[in-house]
Amino acid sequence: MADLKQTIASSLTARYKKLAAMVRELAAPLSDEQFWTKPIALGNSFGHLVLHLTGNLNYYIGAQIAATGYVRDRPLEFSDATHPSKAEVLQKFDQAIEMVLGAIGSQSAEDWSKEYTAVGADARDRFEMVLQCATHLHHHIGQMMYLGFELKRKG
Repeated sequence: MADLKQTIASSLTARYKKLAAMVRELAAPLSDEQFWTKPIALGNSFGHLVLHLTGNLNYYIGAQIAATGYVRDRPLEFSDATHPSKAEVLQKFDQAIEMVLGAIGSQSAEDWSKEYTAVGADARDRFEMVLQCATHLHHHIGQMMYLGFELKRKG
């Protein structure tokens, strides 16, 4: 039987890779303009959701588990009006995913159960936080699917 550390690391790694591929696949058909368009008046743009996911991963896993020193500006994730290119935003997202994969791979069996106390977090331990970040990512992928549908429909 494989050890629990390896099972956790390989399963979480596979899940994060799959979710990151879904974000890229959903973003692929969008122009830079569509990437920043809010097809629903009170909603977010695809680009702002990617900024938010990047900030979320960099803070909850990067700063708190991998000790990257990342400082988060959560409100800016939803309001940044500079609209960098889609390629630049996705590159930063990919870097956050790579950081997450590195953090996952570096955890010992004991590390997974270390207390997690970041401000704004609702997790008891590192495992729960990494799992929550994956479910948060998946949640926003659902929103991205809908945004892509609305952008195509409004053409």
